[in-house]
Amino acid sequence: MTDAQDSLDNRARQLQVETHGLDVIGDAERKGTPRTLFWPWFGANVSVLGLSYGAFVLGFGISFWQALVAGVIGIVFSFLLCGFVAVAGKRGSAPTMVLSRAAYGVRGNRLPSVISWVLTVGWETVLCALATMATATVFGRLGWGGGTGTQVVALIVVAGLTVVGGVMGFDLIMRLQTVITVVTGVLTIVYIALVADHIHWSTVSAVPAGSAQEFIGALVFMMTGFGLGWVNAAADYSRYLPRTSSSRGVIGWTTFGASVAPLLLLVFGLLLAGSSSTRNEAVAADPIGALTTILPTWFLVPFAVVAVLGLVGGAVLDIYSSGLALLSAGIRIPRYLAALLDGVLMIAGAIYIVFFADDFLGQFMGFLTTLGVPIAAWCGIMLADLLLRRRDYDEGDLYRPHGRYGDLALTPLLLTLAATALGWGLVTNSAASWLEWQGYLLDPLGLGGKSGSWAYANLGVLVALALGFLGTLALRRGHVREQEARDPSPAEVPAV
Repeated sequence: MTDAQDSLDNRARQLQVETHGLDVIGDAERKGTPRTLFWPWFGANVSVLGLSYGAFVLGFGISFWQALVAGVIGIVFSFLLCGFVAVAGKRGSAPTMVLSRAAYGVRGNRLPSVISWVLTVGWETVLCALATMATATVFGRLGWGGGTGTQVVALIVVAGLTVVGGVMGFDLIMRLQTVITVVTGVLTIVYIALVADHIHWSTVSAVPAGSAQEFIGALVFMMTGFGLGWVNAAADYSRYLPRTSSSRGVIGWTTFGASVAPLLLLVFGLLLAGSSSTRNEAVAADPIGALTTILPTWFLVPFAVVAVLGLVGGAVLDIYSSGLALLSAGIRIPRYLAALLDGVLMIAGAIYIVFFADDFLGQFMGFLTTLGVPIAAWCGIMLADLLLRRRDYDEGDLYRPHGRYGDLALTPLLLTLAATALGWGLVTNSAASWLEWQGYLLDPLGLGGKSGSWAYANLGVLVALALGFLGTLALRRGHVREQEARDPSPAEVPAV
């Protein structure tokens, strides 16, 4: 067979619906190098939404330099956590929420799987809604009509691209993310060049500094808005790499690919938001559409393209991983049907945000912080469990309730519940009325209550992460050693 025929066969194979669900990726199908992880992670995070985070973080009442430091630390540290979790994919060949069965047990892992599923469905819904609103805003400025009809059509197109990518699976996602990376990267640079004259450093530098508590709150928000929103999916793509791939390479390329675009976009977003209080407030209502008000008319259509593609890039990865999380929670359907089901929920949620919700930013921050607490607890437990292991995962026992990892591990589950309860008691979300019950520990612990200086520091996320990590190191070391001392299980992997 000729090379040309081989290429055609490979293309045909890549365009088929991926049949893999929770099963282990066989060695014959594992390919690429850690460098290939750059494309999905960059493509998922190059969205112009990164510019809007400049307004979000300044909203904590801090200065440009404080916001910059909070953003850099929050972005890099949180994506570094993703890089560490991605190593588990290389070592275990299974999706992220299957690998965490080693810590929680096969059925005990259903609790974090449900939390992961809610988080990823929530994120894909937010991204789909933002792409819809941005398209309508652009069409309105062009005089082509930005009303309900335009929003409906935009929602159908955006949801269609997202669902198709999620249903088709890994190979199409990797190809799609490469295209998104190039197109959005180039057009974003053009956007920055066109609006650079709207930056006024004298205004930006005059923004007053905030307190240490406000700085910590901004830092935690950046963590939950970036890496902590992805840790539960971090191994879903590295599982396709050969087992001999460098762990340092997996960590480095995941962290670099995911961080580089948000860092650059954040800096420019801070400069834009800090230059105009009016623009800063507008971004809170329409995070993407507000960025079009300073563009020349001729670039509005290219901007719509970069906005939609960037947001779709993130939504596609979310819908793929949400389908895997749903399967890991115990739903027994094919992966592509799980992705399709999540797509239906995404559309329903996007309809609510676009047509009925009044306050986007308040609800968005409440969503991130509330789910950020249990995900941080899971992340701490997952990282500590990974650190304690000296051997690769026994892939067969990840699917056997009576294998070395057990059925229900009480210690990690109790740690997760305790860290979540403690974390929710140390965060507040006053902008979201349905979350006003949080922050119940701020007064008893002498932190000033829900109206005190620590109310918006969101310490609960950091506390949950630390408690999960340190608690697992302290309580599970002997248990992990006992697991790894057992003989290898049979080679075949059950279909669970």
